[in-house]
Amino acid sequence: MADAFSSSSETVIQRVVDVTLKTNTPPEKLEELYQIKDTCDFVIQHQFKKVALQFPDELLVDSVAVAAEIERQCNAKTYILGDTSYGSCCVDEVAAEHVRADCIVHYGRACLSPSKRLPLMYVFERQPVDVEKCASAFRELYPDTQCRVIILYDVNYVYAISDLLTLLSPEYPNLVASDLVVEGEQCHCHGQIKRKHYDTCASEQANNQVICQFGRQFSLETGSSVTDYSVFYIGQEGAALRNFMMTWNRCSFCSFDPITMIGRTESVSINRALMKRYYAIERAKDASVVGILVGTLGVADYLTIIQQLKETIHKAGKKSYMFAMGKLNVAKLANFLEIDIFVLIACPENTLLDSSEFYKPVVTPFEMEVACNKNREWSEEYVTDFRHLLPGGQSHVPLTDQLEDSEDTDVSLITGALRSHGVSNSEPVVSSHGSSVVLRNQNLTIATTNPAASFLAERSWRGLEQKLGETPVVKAVKGRRGIAIAYEEEGTSS
Repeated sequence: MADAFSSSSETVIQRVVDVTLKTNTPPEKLEELYQIKDTCDFVIQHQFKKVALQFPDELLVDSVAVAAEIERQCNAKTYILGDTSYGSCCVDEVAAEHVRADCIVHYGRACLSPSKRLPLMYVFERQPVDVEKCASAFRELYPDTQCRVIILYDVNYVYAISDLLTLLSPEYPNLVASDLVVEGEQCHCHGQIKRKHYDTCASEQANNQVICQFGRQFSLETGSSVTDYSVFYIGQEGAALRNFMMTWNRCSFCSFDPITMIGRTESVSINRALMKRYYAIERAKDASVVGILVGTLGVADYLTIIQQLKETIHKAGKKSYMFAMGKLNVAKLANFLEIDIFVLIACPENTLLDSSEFYKPVVTPFEMEVACNKNREWSEEYVTDFRHLLPGGQSHVPLTDQLEDSEDTDVSLITGALRSHGVSNSEPVVSSHGSSVVLRNQNLTIATTNPAASFLAERSWRGLEQKLGETPVVKAVKGRRGIAIAYEEEGTSS
């Protein structure tokens, strides 16, 4: 019988893993799919010597052939980046800096989150789509030719949007097509990708004419807003569609799946999804210890939102700890039972993590601000891009000194207990008499303590005991050899 905390070495060796690998792309199609000529022009024009090629897992099968072809056509050394630290949709600038690369070429689908460290070029995988059937599905979903519709799409289908508009624009005069935009002067733009012009976009956005969000830009009629439009999405169900639906939750959504070639009205209840997120906010209000999960090292301003979250959590009377652990899973977060709730800092597509399998909830920076910032109220607006919460962002709400209003209390909707906000969480101060005094809020009668330390004191096992001075000193002897699961001398008489 196998032990509960170990497994047999034979089982590990004989385990069969079912992996579905993509077949290699024929050499004659590499140029079209991976835009090798445009990539070489980008490298030669800027005289880059070290080029980092970032592939998602499903495209690694072609990585060697693409890297060899790029090295053959231009005098540059290529490095293949696989198994990214976080989501494959984000640019892994940290991994590229490990090899001191001069630039990054990002392959596959991308969230288009801004990155500012290294020059960047996007190469999207061209996935097949039947434009005729997509147009037919659009006509069935929108029989009224005068309706207002915004076309959004996954980045892998940007090449086919112009053909789709050629078919639909004569019939639908109020059709609005979105363009892909990127931020930062270091991003190389080609094809249908445009660089975001900050001055023009900001002035037009003030007049409610242009929306620039999530790497998409589209123009609306003067005096109208996004809520006056329906949204037609081209792509499979996933993080991108979920992000759009949560952000523009007052719009009706329809989608066309290029794989199944079926168009449908999205029947996912946004109200139900928002209520699930509101439940997570209530859990955040009840929490005493918050874990800040760093889910990206490449998205711009991630350090700024970390500092803002620390200040917001501290002023709400909570304790915060920061964790950087790469890709998240249940086992990793289960190691920190002292944490009441986690807040994930990631790109807009990865920040909406389904934490139903986790032992503790995982919320977004926006949800944590709703829980801790008394000036921010829960409304129909939902923010997935943490940069909008920063000073100067379109959804920024200043944080006031909540310690002055710390006598305000409310009732938890989950536990029914009375809770207070803004309790001083100061560290103990040593007095002149050598005693440790805990500062407390003068409006309350109970001094605050360290929640994590209190939890640790109540645990039955607290780690290895030092027993200083109690353990006898013995002479060093030769230890065991091998790995911990099966030492070489295990099972022998010696």
